[in-house]
Amino acid sequence: MIKITKTAFRWTITLNRPNKANAINMEMLEKLNSILDDAKDENQLRSLVITGAGKVFSAGADLEELKNNNEITTTSKWKELSDKIANIPCLTLAALNGTLAGGAFGMVLACDLRIAPIEANFFYPVLKNNLLPQPNDIERMVDITGLSTAKLILLAGQKISAQKALETNLVDQIFEKETFFSTIDGLCSIVEKNNGVSLLAIKRLFQGKGNSKIKKDAVLAVFEKNDSAIKRLKEIESF
Repeated sequence: MIKITKTAFRWTITLNRPNKANAINMEMLEKLNSILDDAKDENQLRSLVITGAGKVFSAGADLEELKNNNEITTTSKWKELSDKIANIPCLTLAALNGTLAGGAFGMVLACDLRIAPIEANFFYPVLKNNLLPQPNDIERMVDITGLSTAKLILLAGQKISAQKALETNLVDQIFEKETFFSTIDGLCSIVEKNNGVSLLAIKRLFQGKGNSKIKKDAVLAVFEKNDSAIKRLKEIESF
C-alpha cells in the first residue's frame, strides 16, 4: 500500500491504494513513519517526493477503519509523520496526482513545495464527520494560506479548486497531467546537484525565521564547512 522508489539523490513515496482513493489506514501510517525515519539518516538524499497512485492523491484517514477503531483519527502518528517531513534535511515535494482530502493534508502541508493537476480539488471534511483536524494542520495551513482560506476550508467545510489553491499559496504550481513527471524533475534537478550543506542551511533559515543561532550555524556550515554547525542544523527538530 506504500511504494518507495529510490534513485541516487531522490526518494519517491507513493500512496498505492487507488481502489480506496489512497485512504490511509494504520498500517500505511506506520509504514510512512518508518520510511521517514530511514530517510532522515540518508546522507545522499536531496529530494523526497510524496505522490499517489490513481486519480486521487488521498481521501485522508480510512473512515472504514474508524468504524471499528477510532485510533486512526486520534493517534499521534499523524503529527509524528508531518513533523518528520518538515524536519528532514532535504527538499520535500508533495506531487499531488489528484484531489487531496482530510487527514492527508498534514503530510502535504509539511512539505516544502506542493504541486497539483489543474483538475484537483481540496477539502478537509472534519465538520461533516464530527472530527478534528490533525495536530499542527491549522497552524501550518494558516502560515501557508492565511487565516481566511484556512477558515474557509476547515471552519466552513468548503471545497476549493486547484486554481483557488494556487491563488492562496496552498499549492505552488498547477500543471497539466501530461507534464507531471517533467514538473517534478524541474523542481528537483537543481537541488539534486547540491552538496547538501547549503540545502540544509537554507531550509533551516526558512524554518528558523530570523533565529540568530541558526543564522550563525548556516554561515559556519556553508562557508567554513564546520562539522559541528552542520550537525546542529541536522539535529534541529523544533519546526
